[in-house]
Amino acid sequence: MIKQERRLVWRVLRRWKEIELRGHIPRRDEVDHFLRGEDGANCLLIAVGWSIERSHFVVVGVNLAAALCPTDTFAGTLMSRVPQVVSSRRGLIIEGTATFRSVGILYRAVLLPLSGDGNTIDHVLGATNYRSLRSHEVPTTQTSSRTHLL
Repeated sequence: MIKQERRLVWRVLRRWKEIELRGHIPRRDEVDHFLRGEDGANCLLIAVGWSIERSHFVVVGVNLAAALCPTDTFAGTLMSRVPQVVSSRRGLIIEGTATFRSVGILYRAVLLPLSGDGNTIDHVLGATNYRSLRSHEVPTTQTSSRTHLL
């Protein structure tokens, strides 16, 4: 029996890799269940624009919706990594601190490329876990992060 992964980021990554091992970059319809199921509250989907600067959020889970606020740094942190995902054709894990709903958070996110035709990256699937910073952790007004290519 396979142990159920409790952490959303690792669960989404494992499923994406299972599909990738079949020899193609996953399509949106192969990961849509993450956006619709119970994990959907912490998932998002970014449509990659004809120009990378035209990329935009098309699905944002309820727990992440406030990230689209212009004063929030979390949405900008995720969107700023889209060019790297597209150019490398690989996923990224991002860990760090950001501001979300005017509160400092510690987060881990995964951004994974999707391709409808098996070649062109047309969407990026994101999943993230986060928590408020604890009293001994230093809040910051700037985003700090570490990025790991998969």
